[in-house]
Amino acid sequence: MKISKIFLYDEPAVSQIHLGRLADFLKETFPVQVETRENILKFAKKDTAAKIASCRIFNPRKPYEKHKPSTDEILFEEANFEDTAKTENIIMYDGFELQKVLTELIPNEETSSDLFHIFFTNKLTCTYDCNDYRYHGRAVIGANPSIISTTGIIEAPAKPREYYLDLISNYTQGINVESIKQKYKGTYLEYNDTRLSKIIEGYLLQAIFYFETGEAFCDKTECRLFNAHWQKDLLYSQLEYGKLCETHQQVLKRLTS
Repeated sequence: MKISKIFLYDEPAVSQIHLGRLADFLKETFPVQVETRENILKFAKKDTAAKIASCRIFNPRKPYEKHKPSTDEILFEEANFEDTAKTENIIMYDGFELQKVLTELIPNEETSSDLFHIFFTNKLTCTYDCNDYRYHGRAVIGANPSIISTTGIIEAPAKPREYYLDLISNYTQGINVESIKQKYKGTYLEYNDTRLSKIIEGYLLQAIFYFETGEAFCDKTECRLFNAHWQKDLLYSQLEYGKLCETHQQVLKRLTS
C-alpha cells in the first residue's frame, strides 16, 4: 500500500461517528497504523473561519465563485468550531475549496504522501457537475486529505420516490410533514441515526480505494464501494450486503499483501 498511516479527524457535532470503532475497522482491514484526532478546526483561527465561509455556494446553477464573506458568516463558522450541539449543517460548501482549507491545517511534517488524512464534517460538501450544470451534494470528497460529510451521506442519496410523491400530493392539504416521515421511517437515514457509523465504514473504503487505485466506486449494488444515489441502495450495499464484491475483494488482497 502507498499509505503507511491514516489520521481520522473527529466531528464532535455527530456523536454517531464512533471514531474509535472506525479506527478498529480500518486496522482490521488494512495493514496500516490508524490515529484518531480531535476536530482539526477546534484550534483554528479567525482567518480559517473566513476561508471556510468563502467556500459557500450561493448559486447552485453556477460553478464556484469566490466571495468575500460577511461578518455574520465568519462568526457562524467560528461558533461551529466549538459548537458540538448541531448535528446538521445544510449550507452548501464547495467540497474542493473546503478541502484546500483543511489541507492548510495539516502540520508540514505530516504532509508526506504515505500519510493519509480523513476529515469528518457535518458540513454539506458539494461538487459542480458540468453534465447538468449544477451542484450536487457529496458524501465523499476524494484525494488526500479526504472529506466524509455526514450531512452528505444523509442528504445526497435520494429518499424513496413515494416519499416525495406523498410530500407533493399532500402539500396543499396541510398534512404534517412529520407524519410522512414517520410513514417511511427506516427506509432512509436520518440525523442522529444509529446506523450511520456502520455506513461510514463503506465511505472510508471508498476514500482509501480511490487514493490507492484511482477508482473509488463499484457499479454493483452488492459492494460497499457502490456509489448509491438512492437511500435504499445505500442501506442495501452498506448494511444488508455489507461487504466488498468479489472483484474488489481481490483488489483488497493485492493492496494488503
